[in-house]
Amino acid sequence: MNLSASFRSGYASIIGRPNVGKSTLLNQLVAKKIAATSNRPQTTRNKITGVVHLSGAQIILVDTPGIHATSRTLNEMMVQNSLSTYGDVDLILVLIDAVEGFMPEDEFVLKSMENTSVPKILVINKIDLVDKTKLLALFAEANNKSFFKEIMPVSALKNDGMDLLKNLIVSYLPEGPEYFPKDMITDCTETFLLEEIIREKILSLTRFEVPHSVAVIVENLEEQIKGVLKIDATLYTEKASQKKIIIGQGGSMLKSIGRIARIEIEKLLGVKVYLKLFVKVKPNWRDRKQTIKELIYVDD
Repeated sequence: MNLSASFRSGYASIIGRPNVGKSTLLNQLVAKKIAATSNRPQTTRNKITGVVHLSGAQIILVDTPGIHATSRTLNEMMVQNSLSTYGDVDLILVLIDAVEGFMPEDEFVLKSMENTSVPKILVINKIDLVDKTKLLALFAEANNKSFFKEIMPVSALKNDGMDLLKNLIVSYLPEGPEYFPKDMITDCTETFLLEEIIREKILSLTRFEVPHSVAVIVENLEEQIKGVLKIDATLYTEKASQKKIIIGQGGSMLKSIGRIARIEIEKLLGVKVYLKLFVKVKPNWRDRKQTIKELIYVDD
């Protein structure tokens, strides 16, 4: 480990297969919700940066889409987005699920980083759901791989082990400047954060393929009388049948999405919000590279 009284700063990428808790970990470490979370795979579509400010150190975390084998254009771009971080960071946090242990999908993730010399810390998440025997077995299996510099058990959901993990990350960072001002915890735009909130509610309220077929674009932000912020957002689906489900009978589903999203947006912004949602169809947008870039800004 590298320990010094000098200021330390650097980038750490959070890597793992889909649905192991990467976004929850990011939110807990920065102590604010900046990434959408759900119990569904492939919730994260973009690289999301979160900044942790500590005494004598600054950690810049990069939450990434889950790495997995895929043939769909959108998912291929998401995976490439994750892989592209390997050469740009000082440390890689490899996240696995303590309940499921090392799955074939986790081995796929490890194989993807075989040729990078960046130090890797294994973060075993969801330890609140397993007993000590299972956890010790995971430690033994991880040690046998001779792949990780450190192993850190945590429960991101329960906020268990976060301070220890922060200190461990800092010990691997180089001396460096304060890249971000102390009042900045993400470089994501306000518009992006609003879109993520709306998309998260779609993920929580709809089922099967529907939530993954939706892209959200905030079209307009306009302050109105009495300080009310009017937000117009469009939800793009791939099929008319998906649009029908998003709207719901008599508009009931769309109203529910808008209501719970509005409550969270008001909490985030600290102002009254009037949220207007529209639903449109863009056929097969997840398999059209240019449309993907237009809708969710995934890098090529």
